[in-house]
Amino acid sequence: MIRILGIDPGSRITGWGMIESDGRYSRYIDSGHIRVDRDTLPDKLGFIFSEVGAVVEQHRPAEMAIEEVFVSRSAGSALKLGQARGAAICAGVSRDLVVAEYSARFIKQAVVGAGGADKTQVQHMVGILLNLRETLQADAADALAVALCHAHMRESRQRLANAGVPQ
Repeated sequence: MIRILGIDPGSRITGWGMIESDGRYSRYIDSGHIRVDRDTLPDKLGFIFSEVGAVVEQHRPAEMAIEEVFVSRSAGSALKLGQARGAAICAGVSRDLVVAEYSARFIKQAVVGAGGADKTQVQHMVGILLNLRETLQADAADALAVALCHAHMRESRQRLANAGVPQ
């Protein structure tokens, strides 16, 4: 079993989720979200860095996975999201975590079975996969989906490596 931190980055709300997994079975550890209510961009990024760092210190994951940036509404939104994502990545890397990156479409495909799944479908499947009874906050559910996606990909990569398939 390996402990994995999943991050759903955002400049206003950054979701996080912690699981333990052997690639086939995953167990929920904890999840939450970081509400960023600072005034300036440097303060926001510093807060994300600090809070993700605190989650890492508290839960001691071995690896971290994060959603990649996609351009949806505007280039400005993508830039802010990219900066928030960078702050979270730096928090993990500065604590010696291996960091993996996955596209939103790939994460949804891995967890729901459909790359175009909506947030409610992701929340529902994360609850089923982790055997949770309560409804998760959307950003935390997305972060747990990132962690689950990484757990499945790690297992697949290890099987391929053990079979001698070059990667």
